[in-house]
Amino acid sequence: MTGILANQNCPSEGKRAEPHRQDTAKAGMIERGHHRYAVIAGFLGWTFDAFDFFVLTFVIGDVAKSFGRSRPEIALTITLALAMRPLGAVIFGVMADRVGRRLPLMLNVLLYAIISVLSGLAHNYQTFLILRMLFGVALGGQWGVGASLVLESVSSKWRGLLSGLLQEGYTLGNLLAAIAFRTVYPHYGWRSLFYLGGIPALLSLFIFSKVKESPVWHENRTDWKTYGSSALRHWRRFLYFVLLMTMVAFMAHGTQDMYPTFLQQGRKYSAQTTADITIISMLGALLGGLAIGFLSDWVGRKRAMVTAALGGLAVVPLWIAAPNIALIVAGGFLMQFFVQGTAGVIPAHMNELTPGNLRGFFPGFAYQIGVLCASTITYFEAVLGEHLTYAQAMGTMGAVVLLLGSVVFALGPENKGVAFGKG
Repeated sequence: MTGILANQNCPSEGKRAEPHRQDTAKAGMIERGHHRYAVIAGFLGWTFDAFDFFVLTFVIGDVAKSFGRSRPEIALTITLALAMRPLGAVIFGVMADRVGRRLPLMLNVLLYAIISVLSGLAHNYQTFLILRMLFGVALGGQWGVGASLVLESVSSKWRGLLSGLLQEGYTLGNLLAAIAFRTVYPHYGWRSLFYLGGIPALLSLFIFSKVKESPVWHENRTDWKTYGSSALRHWRRFLYFVLLMTMVAFMAHGTQDMYPTFLQQGRKYSAQTTADITIISMLGALLGGLAIGFLSDWVGRKRAMVTAALGGLAVVPLWIAAPNIALIVAGGFLMQFFVQGTAGVIPAHMNELTPGNLRGFFPGFAYQIGVLCASTITYFEAVLGEHLTYAQAMGTMGAVVLLLGSVVFALGPENKGVAFGKG
């Protein structure tokens, strides 16, 4: 009798199990949806931030003419914006660790979108200067908050690939600024480019409605006393992060900033050809960030970064001394593939090496300090280029920083695949 009753109960048990499996599958789909929204928000936040930064680099002369100022005076607003980035990293990074990733990211996007529109409305130099400095605060806060949200929301096995995707949002922002300069600027003038910078305000609505708070943040949240003591206890790790980012920024700025000048002054290419080569090289950067980031999921963060740095070192002759334009294009593409491939590993690498309760602040602040330390390489290359040639200056300095970078990467720590949660 017991056996018969057991057999009779089996179908009903199966029927009860089926809804349970459906609920589990549905919950999994919702969770994956939340992860996708976090990745989209982090990537677009960094992309639009970069767009708002780079549009000014295309219209320095026009802005100078409008305000009756010199080009160096307008360029100073870019320098001061970069100098304000560490302050933004502190403000938004600490906020992200104390109140969560979602709210600071939303406020950050709103801030730089509003400032961009106001920059287009500015009618004197003093107002424009102040606005660009405030923009620098927003620029400095975006990377750390976005990276922590994205990488805490995804599986550890995809961190490298998504790290590369996130980092190359900056490159995409540069490309979008170039496209806007080619298409919108000729018809509507320089102010219209800054008005376009208001579009990211819509992203804040997306974040508000779709993005969920990082569950890892909830697990690692601490009181102020614990937070402060933890930050002080890991000062050696912070200094290594600054050194790491200084080398990565040396590599990036050392191979990008003066390259258009080399193409025009050293190779005598037209502005159109220079722009085309630059765009192709940025496509190489996008692919490199994804490819090397993905490679780091397989071989480790350090090994992938060392491989990319040595790859860049190997193509220095092709990048700077190729005999014809076809090989110059290939050299530019490959150099940015390797250099930005190295940078693509950084978000995952630094977040994995950071204690959970400091993840909003530590990587972002170190990132901005490293960029600030490396900002001198553009000036040194320009000085050497005027006394020697730009090929000699950039080739020498590029080779040195790529070699030194590979050493710093190889000797540093690694924590690939570490669990972000406490469980």
